Amino acid sequence: MEYIVTEQGKIRRRFRDGYQEYLGIPFAKPPVGDLRWKRPEKPEPYEAVLSADHFPNRCMQSPQQGFYLKEFYEDAQFMPPISEDCLYLNIWTPEDAEPGKNYPVALWIHGGAFMGGFASEMEFDGEAFAKKGVILVSIQYRLGIFGFFAHRELEQENKEHISGNYGIFDQIAAISWVRKNIVSFGGDKDNITICGQSAGAMSVQTLCSSPLTEGMFTKAILQSGGSYGSGLHTDRTMEEAETLGSEIMEFLGTTSIEEMRKIPADKLLNGFGMYMKKKMQEAGGFENLQLPMIPVIDGYLMGEGYYKTMDAGKLHDIPYLLGSNSEDIPGLTADAVHDFSLKEEEVHGNPAYIYDFNRQMPGDDAGAFHSAELWYVFGTYKRCWRPLVSADAALSERMTRCWTNFMKTGNPGDGWRKYTKQDPYVKTFDI
Repeated sequence: MEYIVTEQGKIRRRFRDGYQEYLGIPFAKPPVGDLRWKRPEKPEPYEAVLSADHFPNRCMQSPQQGFYLKEFYEDAQFMPPISEDCLYLNIWTPEDAEPGKNYPVALWIHGGAFMGGFASEMEFDGEAFAKKGVILVSIQYRLGIFGFFAHRELEQENKEHISGNYGIFDQIAAISWVRKNIVSFGGDKDNITICGQSAGAMSVQTLCSSPLTEGMFTKAILQSGGSYGSGLHTDRTMEEAETLGSEIMEFLGTTSIEEMRKIPADKLLNGFGMYMKKKMQEAGGFENLQLPMIPVIDGYLMGEGYYKTMDAGKLHDIPYLLGSNSEDIPGLTADAVHDFSLKEEEVHGNPAYIYDFNRQMPGDDAGAFHSAELWYVFGTYKRCWRPLVSADAALSERMTRCWTNFMKTGNPGDGWRKYTKQDPYVKTFDI
């Protein structure tokens, strides 16, 4: 078959060396103009056969700086332009994937503090997964003020009378698109694992806490972001988010959502950046500032706080795999991850698989820093600037195999046992 057939039209098949690759497929209309700060709408039909041969625009964000610039963001081929028109996904499939094959599906949600990040970062790639019999879908979602701005005036535009969470609604739209179309790519819509790292893992926990996503996926992986009791999650109410929104509007010198929607995207991004700079100065540095734009408890997408949801047994009862790195960012303690599994054991009798990533990365003294495991999970370590050794290749193979085993069956294998009160087993990944 020469084409993939989706709800929106045909996509030209793209064969690589041992796998297939599709880049830049729209899963929603561009959220521009009057669609800024509205929930995503279904994409328009393709007017011609879609080539899907290049990475999509990055969602609106400021340039990467500091430590991570050298780590992940210096190769221009992985750095497409930024634009509000950014609701696209990428798909990698096994070489022989076609309708009826029913390969398991992994849907990847990138991190970046809900302020940055994108689906084409150089450490993300689906080749290794595809060659192990798993389809990888990497998605994008609105960030920062574009994805999480809340305001009382926006409540009047929908029957639920809510605002904020547009970035999470984007993620739900992407999952919905995958469920409707992945069979055409050879995937199993009833075997989808959602996974993410940092804000991506926080997004996964948000999705697993939402009644809107019940039955949409079967497993979840949370890397450096899943927690119970003392993690990164903040139970920000919609009212608190809307107060922040009013403060931002006042700073920008606007008085209505209509005026806000008329601000060009680059000027809105710059204005929000100036607001954030002011808030950082007032707080004495970024490390003292809560994440400014995050999911909110709106009573619809999220009914209760994160840990209250778990206490009430309302987190989706599915298999979980989660962990953190030994030199992770503050707030991502091993205890918060362990407590997650113990709470799920208590309320559902379904503890999680827990890992610690301890590889002390060569090249500097950063150790097993936040995000270091990504090179290994995706098998992209050859793109890393660090002087890695053959043992790193073996570690990557082991981690990729465990992740894809979990995506296939809900069990990562390799002797990995669930973390329980009676048997607090943690899988350590190191060379």
